[in-house]
Amino acid sequence: MKLRHYKGLFSVAAASLLLTACGGLGKMAKYANDITYNVDPEPLIVRGDSVELNISGKFPGKYFHKKAMMEMTPTLTYAAGQTEYKMVMYQGENAPGNGIVVPYDNGKNYTYSDKVAYTPDMEVSEVMINFKGIMGNKSRDFDPVKIADGVRTTPFLMLSDDKVLLGKDKFQRITQHDLYAQINYLVNSSHVRGSELREDDVKAMMALIKDIADDPLKAATALNIDAYASPEGEISFNENLADDRAKSASRVVEQEMKRRKLEAAESFFNLRGKGEDWKGFQKAMEASNIPDKDLILRILNMYDDVTKREKEIRNLAATYKVIADKILPDLRRSQMTLVYEITGKTDEELLNLARTAPAELNVEEMLFAATLIDDINEQLQFYQACEQHHTNDYRGANNVGYIYMLQNKMNEAEAQFIKSNEIQQNPFATNNLGVIARLKGDRKKAMEHFQNATAAGPEVSYNMGLINIQNGDYQSAIGNMGSENSFNAALAKMLNGNAQGAKTTLEAAPEKDTAMGQYLMAIIGARLADGNLVKSSLQAAYAQDGSLRDKASKDLEFRDYRDATK
Repeated sequence: MKLRHYKGLFSVAAASLLLTACGGLGKMAKYANDITYNVDPEPLIVRGDSVELNISGKFPGKYFHKKAMMEMTPTLTYAAGQTEYKMVMYQGENAPGNGIVVPYDNGKNYTYSDKVAYTPDMEVSEVMINFKGIMGNKSRDFDPVKIADGVRTTPFLMLSDDKVLLGKDKFQRITQHDLYAQINYLVNSSHVRGSELREDDVKAMMALIKDIADDPLKAATALNIDAYASPEGEISFNENLADDRAKSASRVVEQEMKRRKLEAAESFFNLRGKGEDWKGFQKAMEASNIPDKDLILRILNMYDDVTKREKEIRNLAATYKVIADKILPDLRRSQMTLVYEITGKTDEELLNLARTAPAELNVEEMLFAATLIDDINEQLQFYQACEQHHTNDYRGANNVGYIYMLQNKMNEAEAQFIKSNEIQQNPFATNNLGVIARLKGDRKKAMEHFQNATAAGPEVSYNMGLINIQNGDYQSAIGNMGSENSFNAALAKMLNGNAQGAKTTLEAAPEKDTAMGQYLMAIIGARLADGNLVKSSLQAAYAQDGSLRDKASKDLEFRDYRDATK
C-alpha cells in the first residue's frame, strides 16, 4: 500500500519478505511495491528551466535475486506523453552486469538525482517508476509505481516588472554662480587705486552688480574676500595690512551696490585677512624663470622662524630686483568672489517653450519639462525634440527608448538604447538593453548588461534579481532585491523556504491587492498551513480575475486545500 507523508514525501512501508534466493523475476515483480521511495520536494517544482527529482529509499533484504538485474527509470507522465529521467541499473550479488550491487540478505539504501527540461505539459502530471527486470536472456516489465504527484509551476508567477531607467535631468530652478575679481596694492598700502578699478575683472564685477539690480531673477547672496600681504614686512604689520586690504576691497563693492540701490545684510560680506602669503610666494617662485630660484627656495626653507625668513626676503629683494618687481607685487592683493543666484523659468514657461520653441531650452530644461506632463505621447515629443537639439547628450535618445518601452515597441526601444550608448556609453541605456535581452529570453546577455550598469542605481540589482528567480537562484534574488517590498521579492523569499518572510514582504507590496498578489498570498497560506488565508485570498483573487479559479483547481500548491479552491 502506498502512503503519502505529511511532509510531502511518498513512501511505501517495507515489510519482511519471504523471498528465497531462487525466487526469480516473478517474485521481484510481485513485491516491487516493498521498495521504499521518499521524494523531495513532493510535489516536484520547477527550478530554473528544469524539474529536478531527488529520491531516497531502500531495497529491502531478501528482495533482490542474486543473479537478477533491474533497470529503474523514473518518468514524468502527462496527457500528451511522458519524459524519462535517466535510467539506473541495479543488480544482485552474482549478476554479470556493471550496475549497482544490492546485497541479497540486507538489501541496500539508495539515492537518486536527475533533472529534465520543463515543458508546459508537465504541470498536470505524475511521477512514475518504471522497472524492467533482466535475468539471463529473459526480461520482464514490472508494474509502474507512482511515487509523486506532478510539477508545481509557482516560479512562473514572476511578474515582468523590470526597471527601465530614464536619463534623469539635473534641472535646478535656482542656480548658484560666482564671479571673481582681484585688486592689487602698492607695498605697505591698503589704498585702492583708480587704475585697479579700471581693470577688466573689476569692471565686470561692477557690471554684474548693475545687472543684478536690473534683473529680478538675479540676486547677490555673498561677497567673499581673501586679502594678503607680501612676506617681506613685519608680521604684525602685515596681518593688520591684510585685514585693511579686505575692508578696502569690500567698500568698493558696497559703494557700487548702494549706488544701484541693492541692500546687503551684514552677513553678506565675508572678509578674511590671510596675513603674509608664503605659499603664494613659493608657488610664484617655482613657476618663474628667475635664475637660482631653486637655491633661493632652499635658503628660505632653512628657516622655520618667520622673522628670519622675512629678513631673507628683504635681502633677496634687494639683491634680486626681479623678485621685488615681478613676484612680490602680485602677492599684495584682495581676491573677491561675488556669489549670486539666478532663478530659472517657471513651469508654465518651460512647458510653453517645450511645445513651441524647444530649441530655446537647454538640455536640462527640456528633460525637466517632460516630467511636468503625464501624457506619454507628448513626453515622447519632448524627448524627441531634446534628442534633435542636443545631439551630444545621451539622455534624449535613451528617454525616447523609455517611452517606446511603455508603448510596447521593443524593437524601436532597443534601437534607441543602442544609439544612446553610441553617443556616450552610459549605465542607463545599458541597463535598458539588459531588460530588452531578458524579455527576449537571453538571460546570459541580460546579466552581462546589468553587471556593466550597476552605477545606474539599485534598480539594476532588482533586474538581476528577476534573472536569479528565472535561474532558480532564489538566495541571490533576495540579496539583489534588497529591502524592496514587491510581489517578486515576496515570491523569491517563499521559493527560498521563508514563507513567513514572504508574507510580510507581500503585505507591504503595492501588488498586494491585485489578483496575482492575492493568488500568491494564497500559496503562502498553503505553505504556512493556514487554510483560512488560502480560502480568503483565493476568493479575493477570483473576484478580480475569474480565470484564476481554473488555475487554482489544478495547482498542486493547493493539493491539500482543494475545497478552498472552489
